Amino acid sequence: MSRISVRGFAVASATAVTAVGSVVGVASGSVAQPNDAEATASDATLLADLPVGQQAQVQTASLAQQAGYQAIAADEGAKKDAEEAARKAAAKTAVAKKEAAEKAAKERAEAKTKASRSAGDFPVQSSYSVSQIQAMAAQMVPSGQFQCFSNIVDHESSWNYHAVNASSGAYGLFQALPAGKYASAGADWQTNPATQIKWGLNYMDSRYGSPCEAWSFWQANHWY
Repeated sequence: MSRISVRGFAVASATAVTAVGSVVGVASGSVAQPNDAEATASDATLLADLPVGQQAQVQTASLAQQAGYQAIAADEGAKKDAEEAARKAAAKTAVAKKEAAEKAAKERAEAKTKASRSAGDFPVQSSYSVSQIQAMAAQMVPSGQFQCFSNIVDHESSWNYHAVNASSGAYGLFQALPAGKYASAGADWQTNPATQIKWGLNYMDSRYGSPCEAWSFWQANHWY
């Protein structure tokens, strides 16, 4: 490359940097010196002395170089942003998993405690109102499963522990068929709704996994 073409390339670089807002200086963190403006003006004068075709070539080369610097800077910025986003997402996921695990452990402990309750934990009465039976169920069914449990009883018996299906003989809160199935939870199943509740909860857990899974099945089939 001739001396004039080398000089022209340098001039074009300086001029192009000025034209695009000193991209290279900004990207590298350098600070412009007071004499930069004078040097640029001088270089611009020399560039003007070159043939028009050569001016275009050196300017194009210089601008391409500046574009390359810009692309590198943009890539670095995007990489840092992606890394930061990934860190935040990982932290959020870890917190969510911890909270889910703690919630599950709490529900298991609650279910274990409530499942241990029996008909003997409630005072024996000659009859029970709907609100009393629901209160019993609330003490025996995990809180997160109670609404699903209640939905099934609502549809099966409207919380009538003496309900009988005239055509099939299904009986009680859960319309067990045959009715004698309740006996596995206690001999007083005909007179004590707590015994029926214990049987119904055990049935839903063993057959479907939980009252809410049983309710999902009921909604799809209208039986469970």
